Amino acid sequence: LTLPNNVQNLTSEAKPCSICLEVFNDPVSTPCGHNFCVVCLRQYWDSSSRCQCPVCKAEFPQRPALSINTFISGLKHKLMDPVENLEDYICQKHERPLELFCRDDQVTLCQFCTDADHKTHSTVPIEEESVEKKVIDHMQKEVQQMIQDKLNKVEEIKLSVILNKRQAEEFIKELEQEITELKRRDTELEQISHTEDHLHLLQVRVPLFLNSNAVRHRTALPILRGFSSLLLTFSFSLCLSVDVTLDPNTAHSKLILSDDGKQVKHGDKRYNYPYNHKRFDCCVCVLGKEGFSSGRFYYEVQVRGNTEWDLGVTRESSERNGYINLNPDNGYWTVCLRNKTEYEALDCPSVLLSLKQAPQKVGVFVDYEEGLVSFYDVEVRSHIYSFTGQTFTEKLYPFFSPSLNHEDPNRAPLIITS
Repeated sequence: LTLPNNVQNLTSEAKPCSICLEVFNDPVSTPCGHNFCVVCLRQYWDSSSRCQCPVCKAEFPQRPALSINTFISGLKHKLMDPVENLEDYICQKHERPLELFCRDDQVTLCQFCTDADHKTHSTVPIEEESVEKKVIDHMQKEVQQMIQDKLNKVEEIKLSVILNKRQAEEFIKELEQEITELKRRDTELEQISHTEDHLHLLQVRVPLFLNSNAVRHRTALPILRGFSSLLLTFSFSLCLSVDVTLDPNTAHSKLILSDDGKQVKHGDKRYNYPYNHKRFDCCVCVLGKEGFSSGRFYYEVQVRGNTEWDLGVTRESSERNGYINLNPDNGYWTVCLRNKTEYEALDCPSVLLSLKQAPQKVGVFVDYEEGLVSFYDVEVRSHIYSFTGQTFTEKLYPFFSPSLNHEDPNRAPLIITS
């Protein structure tokens, strides 16, 4: 293979300087076509009585003018920034720079390779493949992060299982104690039932009856709370969570939605959204994009930093225009916060809720076939309220209202977190 003198052949160019055996530094070419570092060549000539090529020993009557080998400099600049081994970037078969990537065989090629063994293969410039590889690497990192998040969730659930198991064992122990107490009273009643002393019968009847009621009511509430917590941990978080995003076509014109469709808050002005018959025109509300017409589903909403909000579900045909009375009769199953501390289930009639602490994240669970809509305080795993015995005949959509901002105190957005 014969090339111009300043690039005699790429094998020698690709190899290190013959004097210092390092990658070329300021490469120059001699008249005979060999290449050296400029400093190495000058030092070689300074230490010798003859002016000759260190490789082929061609003699020069006087020191020749050295021309900078711009080809090797460019080759080094292009290929050597990441590594120091230039030979790895030269085709061993054709002694040309490796500039292409064969996607069929997953190997690097020179231009001559595409005219022979890889003629019909899919080839792209190395730079293009490198960019695509970075995109793939980025996607892989995202997937790996998702895997780690799921593993963390599994560990969290395992811990919750352990804690709730202990709580359940305490409930069972308490129940067993109360069963023992009830059996004792049953025995007493059996004995008293055979007495003919009617005055004594009246004297013992009232305290026994009151004590039995006390046992029954004392047991019911903690058991219900405990098992609602277990249901939340085992069923909802583990396998019923759905990916909910907000539907901009339903958003009131003063609502601001995030680009990813996961956040909503009330703005200071009316935005020029296009007309859509699905859009709320009076109430500052928005629906989720996805509707559900069967099965069970669950999602969570962060309400931290909000002073007023409404959350729940609504049927597909529910009214969107004018003032809306949110209740099941009108196709809305919601709970709300008003005046910073007043929680209410908008049932028929509405029910004021007494919560021990303000929820920071609310979970919404729907069982379509059972006609059930339940709300939970996610962080403390406690039940807030349930609409039961409902009849659903059409699609249900997640419902959100961040309410008005009232000149700033309600600026925090509602954030869908699951």
